[in-house]
Amino acid sequence: MKRRCFVFLAVLLFAAACNNNEDSQASDQNAGAVPAPVLLSYQVLNRFPHDSLSFTEGLTFFNGQLFESTGSPDDETTTNNTWVGPLDLQNGKYQKKIDLGTSYFGEGITFLHDKLFQLTYKTEIGFVYDAKTFKKLGSFKYKGEGWGMTNDGNSLIMSNGSYNLYYINPDSLTFTRMLAVQDNTGFVSNINELEYIDGYIYANQWLTYNILKIDPRTGYVVGKMDFSRLADEIKAKNPDADTMNGIAYDSASKKTYITGKKWPYIYQISW
Repeated sequence: MKRRCFVFLAVLLFAAACNNNEDSQASDQNAGAVPAPVLLSYQVLNRFPHDSLSFTEGLTFFNGQLFESTGSPDDETTTNNTWVGPLDLQNGKYQKKIDLGTSYFGEGITFLHDKLFQLTYKTEIGFVYDAKTFKKLGSFKYKGEGWGMTNDGNSLIMSNGSYNLYYINPDSLTFTRMLAVQDNTGFVSNINELEYIDGYIYANQWLTYNILKIDPRTGYVVGKMDFSRLADEIKAKNPDADTMNGIAYDSASKKTYITGKKWPYIYQISW
């Protein structure tokens, strides 16, 4: 298939929305009182081995198979670059289907309409692949940083480390709307890796061990889970372990998995 680059006029709209109108649009949503999020309980059902050199940036399921995407920071303890591939939960081994080396710092991924979409960190470019062959179909541009990515079955949903989430049409790759994330104390920034589960967006919050449950209709954080005790276990196992990052939900088995950057384990949880 001939490679084609997705060029779209809405890049300018995306850039304006990201840089010029974030505060004004988001403020409109903050006019009313926002209820405090509920502290959600959870259970750890199982744990599986995970490569402690993998700088996890995305975790998701496709056709019953768990996939991971990683970044490639300039760090001598991280040697396996930016890649995307399936994981074997039982032994922690992975197979690189996409390998970008150190040319790009890979970020979030999601599968939609038989395509795989991948963000990069600071290079303002995303990639589109065939979901079965992993052949690159094209690329797309966005303004600013790329962090987490998921989808609701219709739209791609992207985070960039701010308190806003961006909806993108998966066919035209044009920006369609923005959603400000907030709780009872105000806007909630550092929204990172994303997963859409049963009508809600679940998000890692960078530099915390929290997973936030976000209502996509309002942007309100309606629930929060604190995984500090798992972080203590991880740090005891691997002092080089970094922040929590990675939420994956298998809709067929109804199982949820979480991990982090350089974490030696992937945990199966329920709530």
